[in-house]
Amino acid sequence: MIGIAIRACFGKPAFEIMQQGQTPAGMKNEAFPEKTMIFGLFRKKNNNQAIVDRQYAALAAAARMPELYERLNVPDTVMGRFEMLSIAMILFFRRTRASATSGQEIAQEIVDAFFQDIDYSIRELGIGDNSVPKRMKKLAGMFYGRLEAYSKAMDTGDAEALALALQRNIYPETSAPADMTGLAGWMMAAESHLSAVPEEVITTGSATLPAVACPPVA
Repeated sequence: MIGIAIRACFGKPAFEIMQQGQTPAGMKNEAFPEKTMIFGLFRKKNNNQAIVDRQYAALAAAARMPELYERLNVPDTVMGRFEMLSIAMILFFRRTRASATSGQEIAQEIVDAFFQDIDYSIRELGIGDNSVPKRMKKLAGMFYGRLEAYSKAMDTGDAEALALALQRNIYPETSAPADMTGLAGWMMAAESHLSAVPEEVITTGSATLPAVACPPVA
């Protein structure tokens, strides 16, 4: 089920850390102007639900690949898992920019489901209804800020800029952040992998992300 993936890595410590993040100025995403989320538009299309569930599960599984944490310097923490789930969805989101309407709708519903789960998790923590919208807006700003920053680097094939953006987001306020070159390389490879995925795979919710490449033998 969709809710299991995010709630498995989302708890009070993660929520408190997220509250410290800064929302980028404005909510408009210049790289994806048509995709800017407006909360309150969470919607369910019954004919797409099974497809969305299947695709979300695949993205969530990719975000939990042990190699990402063991070899690519992603911290295996609630926030690290949140960052990877966000990255997995961003990669899928970028792939569906060129998709037919059905593929774009599925991508938006997956992102909607992601934020629905966060909304549900916040309420489970006992946060009052009046506070939830502001906190959701901050989390949305974090997600769409990452979407814009990563897309800017990936659109130009700038792996170095992508690695620096990953450092800023995954290791905020750290004087000696871990090297994110490997993760940036995996994201570039994942984008190439997804670009070759046929449309019928996208529209059935069966797209997958590639495994982390094995390091060369010395």
